[in-house]
Amino acid sequence: MELQEELSPADAVLLMSSVPERIGDLVYGLDEARLRYRHGPAFPTLGGLIGHLLESGSKVDGLLRHAHLDGLAAADVRATIDPSHDHELDRPLQEALEDFARVRRRTVDLLHGWGKTECQLVTRHEVAHIAQIRNLTALLPDPGDLGPLQSHDVTP
Repeated sequence: MELQEELSPADAVLLMSSVPERIGDLVYGLDEARLRYRHGPAFPTLGGLIGHLLESGSKVDGLLRHAHLDGLAAADVRATIDPSHDHELDRPLQEALEDFARVRRRTVDLLHGWGKTECQLVTRHEVAHIAQIRNLTALLPDPGDLGPLQSHDVTP
């Protein structure tokens, strides 16, 4: 799902609006053990990758809404788009996705016709992470192969 060609601003906004649902579809029904499973030392957990995408997406949305409402022609999303990848989900997945979807809807409503470059940068970042989520999800072992969930694996 890599974006090679130039996207129109409308297409970029449309892709941005679909990110919460795409994530939800990819991880529907996964339990805590599978969200915290690490494929190897260099790989993030699926929960960590989702946490990163939701956090960076929410921060970028705030920046874009602020820039748009202030009448700016552009916003520096590069500094906001990629916070560290050390985030694990700190609340239930469904709750985090619903909050992100709500924030994203407000942003998309404002962005139609604004910020072609910014929207494309955000869209490329998020589509790349959606592809990572899809790939990590496809490689997850069966739940029975993970063993019992340990107390340190459960999000309070």
